Amino acid sequence: MATIHFHQTTTATPEQFVAALTDFGPGRSKLFANSADEYLKVHDRGATEANVTEGSVRIWERLHYDWSDPNHVVLTTTDSNVWGGGSGHTYTLTRQPNGTTEVDVVVVREGKNVKGRVLGIAVGIIGKRFLGKALAKTVKAIEARNDGARAAEST
Repeated sequence: MATIHFHQTTTATPEQFVAALTDFGPGRSKLFANSADEYLKVHDRGATEANVTEGSVRIWERLHYDWSDPNHVVLTTTDSNVWGGGSGHTYTLTRQPNGTTEVDVVVVREGKNVKGRVLGIAVGIIGKRFLGKALAKTVKAIEARNDGARAAEST
């Protein structure tokens, strides 16, 4: 089982980050590269939780999103073609006095079959760099989305 920790600082507020994280509309892949639109299916969605299938490149997972605590968002893998066990993602968002937000992410990957176990080993070895870059791109995309919204509001 691979467990990887990431940290990123963003100018987005925790509310803006959660809004992006829980936006399951078209174009999600522009914010989250590993969530291709053709894999995206929302099974149900409530005010603070959702069940969503997403993925890319022949790897998919069904996730239960829980953002009942808006500063601690938990994504639990409930089904997948490769991930099982305790797989998922946890986002902890901490608002800073200077207006930024600290984003701490923990990704757990436990393979449920041979393909998943091989991918889990790969994630454990090279995942931090690869997934860290993906998080940095996501943060920049969320910031750009929010900057665009602010610009539209001021016109």
